[in-house]
Amino acid sequence: MDRWVLCAAVIAGLVILPIVAVIWLAFFPTENIWPHLIATSLPRYLSNSLIIMGAVALLASVIGTFCAWMVVTKEFPMRRILEWALLFPLAIPAYIGAYAFVDFWEYAGPAQTLLRDWFGWVNSRDYYFPAVRSRGAAIFVISLSLYPYVYLLARAAFREQSSRTIEVARALGAGPVRAFWGVALPLARPAIAIGTALIMMEALNDFGAVEFFAVQTLTTGIFTVWLESSNVGGAAQIAVVIFVVVMFLVLLERYSRRKMRVHQRGNQSTPPARDVLSVGRGVLVMFLCALPVIFGFIMPFAIMFEHALSVTDLWSEPVFLRAIWTSIWVGLAAAFVTVGAAMILIFAIRSSRSELPKMLAPVATIGYAAPGAVLAVGILIPMAFFDRNLADLVEALTGVDIGLLITGTATAVIFALSVRFFALAFGSVDSAMGRFSPNIGDAARSLGLRPIQVLGRVHVPMIWTSLLIAILMVFVDSIKELPATLLLRPFGFETLATQIYNAASVEDIQGASGGSIVVILVGMIAVGVIARASR
Repeated sequence: MDRWVLCAAVIAGLVILPIVAVIWLAFFPTENIWPHLIATSLPRYLSNSLIIMGAVALLASVIGTFCAWMVVTKEFPMRRILEWALLFPLAIPAYIGAYAFVDFWEYAGPAQTLLRDWFGWVNSRDYYFPAVRSRGAAIFVISLSLYPYVYLLARAAFREQSSRTIEVARALGAGPVRAFWGVALPLARPAIAIGTALIMMEALNDFGAVEFFAVQTLTTGIFTVWLESSNVGGAAQIAVVIFVVVMFLVLLERYSRRKMRVHQRGNQSTPPARDVLSVGRGVLVMFLCALPVIFGFIMPFAIMFEHALSVTDLWSEPVFLRAIWTSIWVGLAAAFVTVGAAMILIFAIRSSRSELPKMLAPVATIGYAAPGAVLAVGILIPMAFFDRNLADLVEALTGVDIGLLITGTATAVIFALSVRFFALAFGSVDSAMGRFSPNIGDAARSLGLRPIQVLGRVHVPMIWTSLLIAILMVFVDSIKELPATLLLRPFGFETLATQIYNAASVEDIQGASGGSIVVILVGMIAVGVIARASR
């Protein structure tokens, strides 16, 4: 077998291994708790997860599509600023948004305190205020964190639509609203559907926000069954339910577009003309488009920044500084491993005559569809099996007990992050290498270069910028990842995400503020890269 084909098979095997392990453990557990789960907690976990996924998908897709249509087709005050500002909530993870939301709106928070001072109310019995820690609040916060997925894709889809298409609809008597519903929206539906599917998968993956809002979902159920009940098999069974739901979403999204064909002739495409709104309508549209930015970015950032300023010795605390350093080196390690593996797999696909690497590519990108908690369950068992057998072999040969080398170390966390974000790196590198003809590699081979030299001396210099962007994107997502890191981290191992979670779990929002600001600023770098790439 060609060595590149072998490398591709190994990479795909490592990516799919956690999924296979979860499925195996779920159907052959040490203690079968399927009957207990089905009779007690699983219906509650599943119903809450489905409600949150559906509501978040609806709200986020409406916000993203509306804002995208407005900034592309209408001219109103601050349009240029809002066009990029609407991406900013992507820099704030849902769990940070949840901590800021509760801190501001809870009974002792600034909002209710100000209301009581204004109206002379003494306690909560004097007035009604919606429950802050509720499923509805979780839906609101998660939606504001995720709507940029739809906004980004819908904006690109609307921008690529020819203005002549809308002009024809208007000439046939369709008003602006009917032209949008009947022409523009169906043309953009594939992009919106992809963004909505991503939103639903991310909503299902969320742990920090729903846990803080006291909503029991499938993801929180994994933590409960694994950490509190010490039942890995039960956690795997819940993880399988999550994976089945995610696979159903992926298949449903593809099935919904199976007969859809959208074609536009590029040589006749003209940018959509923006309608200049009247002063009143322009101000209204500006206000509506600004609301997601205000509640999804400005308020959480301002709240956390205000708390960070009140902590005098924040930037000198050893725990905080260690969390920053741990996040940096773990994120960089995961980024380089992930991008390197993606580059090897793509090079094998392009350079090998075998069809096996091409068949393995979809398998290798399945990790992004698996939430972090699912991957954590699937990684623990194979790693423990490998460690145990390696230790037994070394002890049999040398008489020395080396203990566990991988399980309970940062290696497990890095591996989980690499599997989780492999699809992100794969897509970025694949699109970069796809811009160049395969004949370039063949020409280099004809000049006597070996495949590894072709990769290092020809392909890497040509896609260097795309590689850096892929490394940055994986690095940023690795810093923000919470569920997998919480479940797999060794004792005393703190990243910014876990440090924020630990502080917020004991209502220490000030303690979580410093890490939140760093995570947001790092996320802003990724948003800047996305904004630049989507111009």
